[in-house]
Amino acid sequence: MASVVVVVVVLAMALLIHSCDSSQTTSALKNYNASVYNLINQSDATGSRVFQTLTGGNLATLNLAPEVTQARAQLRQAQRLSVPSGMADAQGSLVQVMQLRVAGIHMIAAHVQQAASVSTSQDAVYDISVGTSELYSSDVIYKEFVTTAIASALHADGIAVGSGSGQQPINPGQVVPDLGWLESTWIATKIGADLSTQAANANNNQPGLHGDALNYVTVDGTQLVAGVSNTIPARRARRWVLNVTNTGNYDELDVGCSVHIVGAGIAGSARIPVTIPSRATNCTVLLASLPKPGTYTVTARISRVPRQTSTTSDVISYSVTFN
Repeated sequence: MASVVVVVVVLAMALLIHSCDSSQTTSALKNYNASVYNLINQSDATGSRVFQTLTGGNLATLNLAPEVTQARAQLRQAQRLSVPSGMADAQGSLVQVMQLRVAGIHMIAAHVQQAASVSTSQDAVYDISVGTSELYSSDVIYKEFVTTAIASALHADGIAVGSGSGQQPINPGQVVPDLGWLESTWIATKIGADLSTQAANANNNQPGLHGDALNYVTVDGTQLVAGVSNTIPARRARRWVLNVTNTGNYDELDVGCSVHIVGAGIAGSARIPVTIPSRATNCTVLLASLPKPGTYTVTARISRVPRQTSTTSDVISYSVTFN
């Protein structure tokens, strides 16, 4: 009889210990997810300030040093998280995400003031696009690996994932607000930088008008019309032709042009060697991939040239249905 009692006591203690261990594991997983959620909120806010600053002031005086400092602090915070064993994969990817965000913001900060000068703007805008590409890579890794690993660990412990009562929400997290930030011509127009180099535009100090106007865009031989719905076969949407007229008094050299299918993650760019006053010329942009069927806004633009005072004719947006 005594032996039976001992066995029962041992089994009860074992079950109690297992229950405690299980409860601790569940709490640790939830706490880690909550920590990541809060950290990504902070990091996304830092990234948002970077893009707001880029589009809201004089490039020559922009200062992104505070955002660089914040990104580095957030990386250290990620490295110091208490990580349950089930979240090891998520943690490795999370640290990589934060390292990319530090690198991207630092790259942008280091070159943004150079984008204000004609002599250095072209290289500076390219370097800014490298920084924004690193931020976009951080978004991809976070969405593809961190959130997936967190969800897998929570599910393995029987923890429901979602936004409902009693469920664990996973932060969707995203820094880059628009894929146009990956393309130099788009970036230059957005932040008000000159893409043409000083050497290529030695006549820019001449008095008079400078600039070009985007007249219209054709794709697959069809001229698009702004303000109405255009329909184009998706399989034939790789080659876009922008018709451009030099509206100034001087030749403009090395003029950038681009096409961006908003929401599809597809963009392309090219350059016109020279535009001549009062003459029209074409710029052909080849997209790296074809869009999926659906309706999108397509933005075509040409880059601002040095001493150009108005950019209202540099961009046209179209509604295009790809079928």
